[in-house]
Amino acid sequence: MTADIPAIRNIEPPWLTERLLAAGFKGCEVASLSNETIGTGQTAACSRIAISYAHPDPDAPATLIAKHPSASDLSRDSAVAMGIYRREVEFYRDVAPRLTMALPAIYYADIDAEGAHFLILMEDLAPGEPGDQLKGCTPEVAHAAVMELVGLQVPTWCDQALGKRFMEPKDGFFSDMHGLYNQMLPEFVRRFGKALADDELAVIKQLGASPNAPLFQPVGKPYCLEHRDYRLDNLMIDDRRSPPRVFVVDWQGMRTGRPLNDVALCIAGGLQPAERAAVERDILRDYHNALVAAGISDFTWSQCWREYRRASFAGFGLTVISAVAVEQTERGDAMFTAMAQRYARHALDVDANEFLN
Repeated sequence: MTADIPAIRNIEPPWLTERLLAAGFKGCEVASLSNETIGTGQTAACSRIAISYAHPDPDAPATLIAKHPSASDLSRDSAVAMGIYRREVEFYRDVAPRLTMALPAIYYADIDAEGAHFLILMEDLAPGEPGDQLKGCTPEVAHAAVMELVGLQVPTWCDQALGKRFMEPKDGFFSDMHGLYNQMLPEFVRRFGKALADDELAVIKQLGASPNAPLFQPVGKPYCLEHRDYRLDNLMIDDRRSPPRVFVVDWQGMRTGRPLNDVALCIAGGLQPAERAAVERDILRDYHNALVAAGISDFTWSQCWREYRRASFAGFGLTVISAVAVEQTERGDAMFTAMAQRYARHALDVDANEFLN
């Protein structure tokens, strides 16, 4: 462990006091703290830190959330290989300040040179609660989450500097997405194939046999920064409001990509197929109108719908690769099964097979 980035169990009051002072909470002094593990993260862990102050700033947080490496060697090693710990730190440091979407306040974010040790201290968004990928969400939550994407995409839309910086490197973990997908596919089919309908399993296999499918092609235009894992588990939701308030967390997979990938991940992954089919065009219309209102003038509705259909395969890569790359858990298996079913059904429902020829 590097000297400057303590393990979660080694955070001491003087160190946390310095971090909060640097974050702008004047005159505060931490007297004691405690932490508990929260959430069900597959690649990183989260803890809630409760703070008692000897000298409080009235605005200083009583609790905060710490994000740190997974205790699982497999999950941690996979995360380092994919560069996702470093990417999340870079997002909060360098990208978040220019966005207009709802994000937690960040009090500290640092990572060592190799990327195996990192720590992010962020605002505790309680009483908001994380979404549940297994349970799914209401159309209102899906709509709110998609509309938040406008605040990510418009400020980064076809930005050459950001696009180049966060493009998947040629030697990166996902540089050969077609090869990686097919490497993971046999184990995925062995573990999850029996839970899928025949046509769902068939289209998942068909994607692997289609090297020219959208998932395996260069990004092209339009592009922007994408979250890449825009699912309910990565949203903090306050549904006491109408419309619900949605904050976006977990930026480990952030990269340059196609705008509709995140939209499709959210809608298809969060809604049951029948409910999704009933509302997806309305949600997408509102999203497209918001892009146009914010100044994206060269992206027509017909382009938007076509991109949404192409993007239905984004969930396949997320599901097949992640299911095999992270530590196997009972909840994880149930979650990946639900994701595979919903994403496959989405691709079938919008006739995305067209893009596999």
